[in-house]
Amino acid sequence: MSYCETSNGHPIHGPHHDDEYGRPVSKDAVLFERMALEINQAGLSWLLILKKREALFDAFEGFDLARVAAYGNLDISRLMGNAGIIRNRRKIDAVIENARRLCVIKETHGGFKPWLDAHHPLTLPEWVKLMRKTFVFMGPEVVNEFMMSTGYLPGAHDADCPIAKTIAKLSPPWMCAAPEGGW
Repeated sequence: MSYCETSNGHPIHGPHHDDEYGRPVSKDAVLFERMALEINQAGLSWLLILKKREALFDAFEGFDLARVAAYGNLDISRLMGNAGIIRNRRKIDAVIENARRLCVIKETHGGFKPWLDAHHPLTLPEWVKLMRKTFVFMGPEVVNEFMMSTGYLPGAHDADCPIAKTIAKLSPPWMCAAPEGGW
């Protein structure tokens, strides 16, 4: 079953599917949150992550890049002690390190979206290679879901999904340009 089918009418998946998944994103904090959610999801269910999303948002202070990039040992201890989030040290360290790297990208490119746009369009294997070179904890599934959820790769919605038609009107990046040779 596709995400479109399983989310239909679901109290948690439904709103995420209908209101966020696959839509273009422009704000750094939202892009960073999406990246952090995908990192935290690795090896776990998406439903669990959506249930913990508010706690993750609060724990990482709204995914404010500068604040998270400045986290030190006390913050890591605080996060490791927070039962409301995924208490995996590798994932917590990855979110913090990626915030630091995104702060550099903000200085060099003006933000995460301009950096993504500067590299678009790429195929999934090309995105994986770039993301692994630039960030940490960016395996193929994390990259795929992050890029689909933010509109840089196709596949977020079934072709006959009503939300796909709504998103098409927003001109997500993947609809505006395809890599050489197509998707």
